[in-house]
Amino acid sequence: MSESAFDILDLGVMGYREAWDLQKTRHAQVVAGEAPPTLLLVEHPPVLTLGRKAKEGSNIIVTREYLSAQGIEVLEIERGGDVTYHGPGQLVAYAIFPVGRKVADFLRLLENATIAALHDLGLPDARPNPGYAGVYVNPREVNGLSYEQKIASFGVAVQRHVALHGLALNVTTNLAHFDLIVPCGLHQTHMTSVQREYDVRGLNRTASVAEAKVALQRAFQTTFATYDWTRPVYAAAGS
Repeated sequence: MSESAFDILDLGVMGYREAWDLQKTRHAQVVAGEAPPTLLLVEHPPVLTLGRKAKEGSNIIVTREYLSAQGIEVLEIERGGDVTYHGPGQLVAYAIFPVGRKVADFLRLLENATIAALHDLGLPDARPNPGYAGVYVNPREVNGLSYEQKIASFGVAVQRHVALHGLALNVTTNLAHFDLIVPCGLHQTHMTSVQREYDVRGLNRTASVAEAKVALQRAFQTTFATYDWTRPVYAAAGS
């Protein structure tokens, strides 16, 4: 695959609503064949997003008034999954790629790319967790109990055969903000980050979103090297 098979746009730090609008605009262009498949890379100010399984935010464990006072917005969006947090130090990647009906295969490729990036960043135990979307590192015991350690969350929507949304990789994220929710509705799971894993492993290494971007771009280019970029034909209603 040539690196031009899909565009990579680095949006820097951008508000969720603004990035959401840009994502939908680009999605429409990809569907229409007016733009190549696109990977958007971005950091967001603090925000909670509710996917289709979020049940009106029942896994938010503080009041909306408290969130508002903390400057944390809550938005309902069209991706799959439950509630998740986005904020500074978290690398979000929106893969606006043709998928057709192979959604499960696409999710596995997103996982594989993230795992490859984490291996590149010095976390060789990064792995999927059967039965749950996302990427994890090895479980950790806390007060005699074993907790899964989730480092990246996934949630996609597919409209007109092209994906929206994607993944969120915790790099230097403020993990205390995850205490405001039950992340993805998983009670036996702790959220972790690249920096936290460096610290608890005594690696004497500093994580950065810039380094993670390089690793993730390289991993996407390798993982999607043999991907079928054909845009499935979308028949509009009434046509």
